[in-house]
Amino acid sequence: MPEPSRDGSPSIIAITNQKGGVGKTTTAINLAAGLVDLGARVLVIDLDPQGNASTGLGIRVEARRATTYDLLIEERPIADVILPTSIPNLMICPANSDLASADIDLVANEKRIYLLHDALRQPAAAQLAFDFILIDCPPSLSLLTVNALVAAQFVLIPLQAEFFALEGLSHLMLTVRKIRATANPNLRIEGVVITMYDGRNRLSQQVETDARATLGDLVFKTVIPRNVRLSEAPSFAMPVMQYDSASKGSEAYRALSAEILSRHPLTKIPQKA
Repeated sequence: MPEPSRDGSPSIIAITNQKGGVGKTTTAINLAAGLVDLGARVLVIDLDPQGNASTGLGIRVEARRATTYDLLIEERPIADVILPTSIPNLMICPANSDLASADIDLVANEKRIYLLHDALRQPAAAQLAFDFILIDCPPSLSLLTVNALVAAQFVLIPLQAEFFALEGLSHLMLTVRKIRATANPNLRIEGVVITMYDGRNRLSQQVETDARATLGDLVFKTVIPRNVRLSEAPSFAMPVMQYDSASKGSEAYRALSAEILSRHPLTKIPQKA
């Protein structure tokens, strides 16, 4: 389990699962909003060519003049790429379909797996004073995902409450171990969050039981339910907490945010009088 200590630098969390449709982007958007609600300053890095995190936080395609593609491939300063969202203290490095060619463009670059790591550690990035940087990874173990794992300190894995869910974890865990052994010895598993959970469904209950038996304390106490409001919110380009603050989805992501924050307490510097 991650140490709940902070040195004033942001906690960088890669949200990843090579399987699509597990609630990865939903978790990135709503965890970011939940952390901001609790007083954090958060940056979301949209590393998925589909750009769903950007859309879900209200960034229109035509507004994405500079994207994570420019950050990685063109090595643009991070301050030139980030955009504010409608939520104070929540910003995003947006993505668009340009990222689809990133793996090909990165192959010839000797620093190809360190580009995001270096971009997030520019002096200008430190001046932005984020408490958390959340990386929404593509649904594959591509060079983009490897960049995220090399850049991050922690990995958060959404696990869909469906049959075969646990089987897909082994490859991801193996990748994390390889990255830790070769490029990022400080990488740790932040935890596994069970998503799309239906308490009335015996299969959901069994997946939760098996996950907790297999992974123990790595599984967050919070489970994310199947929730209509949670599904609707992205079509209105906002996190569920802004769309329906009283929904079960909102309550779940507030609880998950509190769990994360208990491990990574904020280290705000008092303002001078």
